[in-house]
Amino acid sequence: MSNEAATAAATETAAAPESLPHGLGSSLPAADARAKTEGTFPYAADLWAEGLLWAAVLRSPHPHARIVSIDTTHAREMPGVRAVVTHEDVPGRPVHGRGTADRPVFASEVVRHHGEPIAAVAADHPDTARMAAAAVTVEYEVLDPVTDPEQAFEAEPLHPDGNLIRHIPLRHGDPDAVGEVIAEGLYRIGRQDPAPIGAEAGLAVPRPDGGVELYLASTDPHADRDTLAACYGLEPERVKIVVTGVPGATADREDQGFQLPLGLLALKTGCPVKLTATREESFLGHAHRHPTLLRYRHHADAEGRLVKVEAQILLDAGAYADTSSEALAAAVSFACGPYVVPNAFIEGWAVRTNNPPSGHVRGEGAMQVCAAYEAQMDKLAKKLGLDPAEVRLRNVMATGDVLPTGQTVTCPAPVAELLQAVRDHPLPPLPKDTPEEEWLLPGGPEGAGEPGAVRRGVGYGLGMVHMLGAEGADEVSTATVRVHGGVATVLCAAVETGQGFTTLARQIVQETLGIDEVHVAPVDTDQPPAGAGCRGRHTWVSGGAVERAAKMVRTQLLQPLAHKFGMSTELLQIADGKITSYDGVLSTTVTEALDGKELWATAQCRPHPTEPLDGAGQGDAFVGLAFCAIRAVVDVDIEMGTVRVVELAVAQDVGQVLNPAQLAARIEGGVTQGVGIALTENLRTPRGLVRHPDLTGYALPTALDAPDIRIVKLVEERDVVAPFGAKAASAVPVVTSPAAIASAVRAATGRPVNRLPIRPQAAVVTNQ
Repeated sequence: MSNEAATAAATETAAAPESLPHGLGSSLPAADARAKTEGTFPYAADLWAEGLLWAAVLRSPHPHARIVSIDTTHAREMPGVRAVVTHEDVPGRPVHGRGTADRPVFASEVVRHHGEPIAAVAADHPDTARMAAAAVTVEYEVLDPVTDPEQAFEAEPLHPDGNLIRHIPLRHGDPDAVGEVIAEGLYRIGRQDPAPIGAEAGLAVPRPDGGVELYLASTDPHADRDTLAACYGLEPERVKIVVTGVPGATADREDQGFQLPLGLLALKTGCPVKLTATREESFLGHAHRHPTLLRYRHHADAEGRLVKVEAQILLDAGAYADTSSEALAAAVSFACGPYVVPNAFIEGWAVRTNNPPSGHVRGEGAMQVCAAYEAQMDKLAKKLGLDPAEVRLRNVMATGDVLPTGQTVTCPAPVAELLQAVRDHPLPPLPKDTPEEEWLLPGGPEGAGEPGAVRRGVGYGLGMVHMLGAEGADEVSTATVRVHGGVATVLCAAVETGQGFTTLARQIVQETLGIDEVHVAPVDTDQPPAGAGCRGRHTWVSGGAVERAAKMVRTQLLQPLAHKFGMSTELLQIADGKITSYDGVLSTTVTEALDGKELWATAQCRPHPTEPLDGAGQGDAFVGLAFCAIRAVVDVDIEMGTVRVVELAVAQDVGQVLNPAQLAARIEGGVTQGVGIALTENLRTPRGLVRHPDLTGYALPTALDAPDIRIVKLVEERDVVAPFGAKAASAVPVVTSPAAIASAVRAATGRPVNRLPIRPQAAVVTNQ
């Protein structure tokens, strides 16, 4: 399905509200779309409570320093200040972390990155809170920061756990294998910030039982609840998280280091406390994509078939471990890409530095290696005199092939079909066919370059990601479906982060029960856990739980009718709000069958287990995989080094299309995020200091930067182990598009392009 078709479907839906589509496969609009577009949707920054206090956090101005003393006297004496808290006021566990608990709630003896929290203040006005935080006096002994991840191996330990977080040596095949053609390269990937459209905000309200309720845009409320309870020294039952509207999430939305001071201040003061981060605080506080250094050597035979891949991958985790272990596992496992590689020897490390913390961002690990291995495929094509698409086609994997981790690919892997689809899609017209005054030059509509200096390039990218958690992660979600008065309600703690889960849940119940009016209840931690909103989890695991609960309700609905007519429930079907039997003897409406009854059921979905990688990087570590092929067309001004992405043609392995318009939006959003990685997004941190932590200095792609995105093919080959057979949609185009754009710039300039984002000097051609 093309993106034009998806747009048409969405337009048709908007034009005919009285006949809204429903059920799986339709472009059902999001229930909250109107409120969001009108500005009435409630986010945490909009919340208020009687007796509200305002919070502010004091953050370290240094990337590395020893704390000599902290004096809060002046801050406490300021009029309107109700509380000042430091590490001494943390009653429970003093550290936290997404993957590894190694990050202090407040720094006590040493600061390890620019922006690390030192103290927090609650006051009766936000300006008072900020001034009081600034009045906290901290005496530092400034230390030299370790900012080069290669130096971290020899540097003094930055943390009691040392500088090495994880090392994965992957060994697969014959180490002595050698190819007739060898390509080598050194690659660097910059630090991308998730840059959520709304900065972090939250409200904490103390409870009569001595606990606290927090209203947050959390993407994993139960994990956050457990972390907060441990740090507050409370039982988990006395900490409740209510999920507010999530203003965009392409990573773990709410940093726990932001949540912890908020609840601590509410407990300390006995009053509601609100904290709204500035954009600068948002940049300093949350995790970023791992900057990565990659060294590769590819061996191929004379026909261009891969013989061996050798690689070294170094992830800069920043000051704390966060999810770096998981990111490294993905990077090492997918270091060869969606290609058949009989021999692979990969060394991967994740290390601590004094740079800002790195963590979960869409396609972590997989995105960085994709940029490198696709550059290697371009180098092989050039050495062999082959078309870049052809050398890829000779090596693509398929179902039944084996990953370098030793795991057999059992899910659909139509990689060749995807690549052929984008390769064969018609190219956009050349600029020479357009009047010069209508040219959109690289550099924007008012580009300063000359048309004669523009070169067009065509490049390819093939990417892959894993779905769900890996290496033994217990993936489970619980959902309840309740039907009463002809209305269905879904209770599931899966957070709607923009991925469309609430819309999908409504479609599942509509499809299963034939009930049009379906509501999804707000999420809080009083519900059973559903896990984090990442890696397509909620489409698979939470959607599977909703489907199972809905089917159980369906059985409850149909059993009395089946018994009355002496047949099994399998011989009855529900469609268009009617229940009919296979022979036409029975025909009634769902409303009549309900007859005022209240039906409900609760179900869980837990995919098959995985296992950790062993000492040689081997093991069945992943539940499922998703693939994508992208052909990029770019125009490059070879004198100025500016790049314009003309078109990105996308073919993707989606399993089954559940909502065409929503799927197209997810793919287009992922591709556009990849454009930012390729061309503009790089959070600069010289000597560990974050420079320009704002949306002026950090260049996000805007609507004017978004290229023409053509979804030329969606391969619907159902994954039999996934509910509905569907696959994750948004991460794999993020992984693939930067590699495709870099490939196209190489084709246009003949330059190696070994760094992302692509710097202008990398695209300048001096000898023409």
